[in-house]
Amino acid sequence: MSPTVSPAARILRRPGLRCTIVAVLALALGLPLLSRAVELPADAGKPEDQLLEAVDALRGGDSGKALRELQALVQREPNFRLAQLLYGQVLAERSGASGLVSPLADDQDPHVRELLDEYRSRVAEERNGPPADSLPSSILRLSSDHKYAIVADLPRSRVYVLQNVDGHLHQVRDYYASIARNGYGKQNSGDLRTPVGIYRVTGFTPGVKLPPFYGAGAYPLNYPNAWDRVHGRTGSGIWLHGVPTTTYVRPPRASEGCVVLANADLTDLKSLIVPGKTPVVLSDKVDWLPADAVGRERDELIKRIESWRSKWSALNTEAYLSFYGDDFHTDDGMNKAQFDIYKRRVNQGKHHIDVQLRDLDLFSYPGEQNLVLAEFTQEYRSDNYATSTRKEQYWRRGADGAWKIVREENWAL
Repeated sequence: MSPTVSPAARILRRPGLRCTIVAVLALALGLPLLSRAVELPADAGKPEDQLLEAVDALRGGDSGKALRELQALVQREPNFRLAQLLYGQVLAERSGASGLVSPLADDQDPHVRELLDEYRSRVAEERNGPPADSLPSSILRLSSDHKYAIVADLPRSRVYVLQNVDGHLHQVRDYYASIARNGYGKQNSGDLRTPVGIYRVTGFTPGVKLPPFYGAGAYPLNYPNAWDRVHGRTGSGIWLHGVPTTTYVRPPRASEGCVVLANADLTDLKSLIVPGKTPVVLSDKVDWLPADAVGRERDELIKRIESWRSKWSALNTEAYLSFYGDDFHTDDGMNKAQFDIYKRRVNQGKHHIDVQLRDLDLFSYPGEQNLVLAEFTQEYRSDNYATSTRKEQYWRRGADGAWKIVREENWAL
């Protein structure tokens, strides 16, 4: 729908006039004003589904059905501004008196343009959403420690929920979302961009403990993560959160960096998110692939990580160190040469090492070429030392096709 020809853009210039316009048009047609008399269809579904039903009816030339759907939807969600816009348009077209609203038309009005952006985002998802039985390429493997994962396609203003059933992922939810005013790819505090990366939900703050701006509540994310810190990215306070009760959703680009959902959608997530565990992938591009295509890269990486583990356990120090790239750095600042010296010295004093891995997660890192994040629990035992740690490894595929570790982070359990 083009902003210059869209009938929707001819409905309002200022949001404050919206209800007056709709009321005038309803009276002109002898239609009921929004009231308790307007009942929801039994199979109304999500508000977005209802909106798209009306759009489909308009495409098919059935303005009567579109009007009924939109009447019920605006009754159901009186602050759903896009629904109000389309409802007013249908009233205008059915009245045959578009002049009632055309003096208010201004396709450059920011409020109208924001609603048209939301319209395009929702319709694009309906037309070009993920194919059936496809998976996001960003999640290669999810351990049984995670029942759900969240993937946000930032350019498309869309959030998907994947359920993990015995190691097999299935998409079970999707929501419209708003991101930062200046888009995505956060680098600095105050740049009004949403981060691109892999994060964890760290907790939940209910709406009653927050200003009304955050609606039903907020799920903070652990931005900046290890990869962000390596690249000097700054800022904080990146959340998944709701909206004020005076609106249904925000425009596609309206936050200061957070991902913002309708309050009902944020509440829907509450039974799925486990703070400290649920991974959240904020992506600049989500490729949906057949499950077997995702599996090939996953299996290659699992084999590579197992080889790394076995060489370490066998005290084959030369082979073990060959898994680390020349640009490798540890979380405490050692480069590859320093790490080599350190590991040779440590292993020389060992007679026995046993390394076991569990709860392996693999993510193709968004915004990067040929970079994979491996997260797992590591059990290390030697003749004079034992420890359990959670490890993050960043593996990059080089020009020769070999995967090598470029960054490692550890923290004790």
